[in-house]
Amino acid sequence: MSFSHGILTWYDTNARQLPWRSFPTPYRVWVSEIMLQQTRVETVLPYYENFLVHFPNLESLAAASQEEVLRDWEGLGYYSRARNLHKTAQILALEYGGQIPSTAIELESLPGIGHYTAAAITSIAFGEPVAAVDGNIKRIYSRILALQEPLGSSHFEKAIQDYAQSVLPPERTGDFNQALMDLGSNVCLPRQPLCLACPVRDYCLAFRQGRQNNLPIRVKKAPVPHYEVSVAVIELDKKILLSQRDQKGMLAGLWEFPGGKLEATDGSLEECLSREVFEKTGLQISPGEKIGIFKHAYTHFKITVHAWHVSLHSVPQTSLPENMRWVSPEELPAYPMGKVARLISDQINPDVIQAENL
Repeated sequence: MSFSHGILTWYDTNARQLPWRSFPTPYRVWVSEIMLQQTRVETVLPYYENFLVHFPNLESLAAASQEEVLRDWEGLGYYSRARNLHKTAQILALEYGGQIPSTAIELESLPGIGHYTAAAITSIAFGEPVAAVDGNIKRIYSRILALQEPLGSSHFEKAIQDYAQSVLPPERTGDFNQALMDLGSNVCLPRQPLCLACPVRDYCLAFRQGRQNNLPIRVKKAPVPHYEVSVAVIELDKKILLSQRDQKGMLAGLWEFPGGKLEATDGSLEECLSREVFEKTGLQISPGEKIGIFKHAYTHFKITVHAWHVSLHSVPQTSLPENMRWVSPEELPAYPMGKVARLISDQINPDVIQAENL
């Protein structure tokens, strides 16, 4: 039995039942692959189903506002994916007649679609014979070949890509790529792989050598920095002040509560809060009751966010910057936010806000 035949035979019995597989239109496959970037299948499933209810096709996605798309994406993280998905939908609607390109080379020219994602989409949706190599598949092939080069090195990447293309069958390429994804998720695990359940263990050099737990070789990463952040829930006339992040960069376009990082010159978190709020809004405040402490980890750093109810020293006499808005507590769920801002928002009691402003 050939390598590819063994993989496909295993897949025919063990394939995960996923909504984009049962009805693999190009649009559904594209949305699923964007959502699956750096995110587990189990996390994606409810977001995927909900997203398709609101945006069932490319036309509806292209016609939506960015804020609507971000609101449906809220909690899934890596928000640049949602912005690029929306941007690409608009490009496809205007320049491609509403059709998704059927070749990986064409797809890679569009926002948010890299080499792996393009190959996954076109192999699954159109049967294009291109190898889709994600992290799971790199792990499988690094063990099959017993690669000694570290993960991410140019030699490692070339060896993996060359081998992936060489074993790709001429037919059922989408199934083959998805079979490898499933094999990496359920059998060829990062730690303690289930080698006895693997349909291609006879091809695996690492298994023969008893080195499967040591591959792929990883380079040690630098320590992840940590930041302390202070934010304010500012209330006036039964409304709360929100600030929208820039349209570029991390969490672009999402709404949050005014504040910022603790600096070396700040004597305390409360001083940081007053300084940050004044610098960004021109408002002078005093910290009041603390709402809570919220911890969150991003890809390259971690934060601990301290949130306070605050009191204003005086009623604002000038208009606020364009990226800020006073909203009622009941309106907060309609504004797309990052995870920490939403956790803070959920702690705000509309009845308390209204009572304090009577």
